[in-house]
Amino acid sequence: MSEIDTKIFESVIRTQVSEIEEIYQKIAKRSKNFKKSFGKVESLGYQLHNLYCAFEDLFKLVADYFENNIETRDRWHVDLLKKMKIEIEGIRLSLLSTETFENLNELRALRHLFRHAYTYELDCDRVEMVFKKALKLYQLYQKDVERFLATVKS
Repeated sequence: MSEIDTKIFESVIRTQVSEIEEIYQKIAKRSKNFKKSFGKVESLGYQLHNLYCAFEDLFKLVADYFENNIETRDRWHVDLLKKMKIEIEGIRLSLLSTETFENLNELRALRHLFRHAYTYELDCDRVEMVFKKALKLYQLYQKDVERFLATVKS
């Protein structure tokens, strides 16, 4: 990878990370007293859904750049997340640690539920559990991205 390609890739990744940060700010605002009304639970659930979608966009950028292969099958969301946990020898290191992957997988499951649950309401306890995972994820993902970008530069 040329120096210019590396700088472009890093810039694109950092731009997506900025979008993730903006969603975390929205989550922080919506998480205050969210258990008091169903509307607040839905609002927080929606932002958690958006958070996973923003992470997924980050994963697509990495996959497009290194693997150039994202299949559109029923399980591509799960497969894309799993790809980010693995190292592809001679191509790239893993983007995600196991702990980051596990927290993201909970977020992915809520995203799926949010998108496909037309006939029932979000469970407040489930949203709270995923919210806590998202907070833990905030501590983890930044280290993973920085580690990953450091290897791309070298």
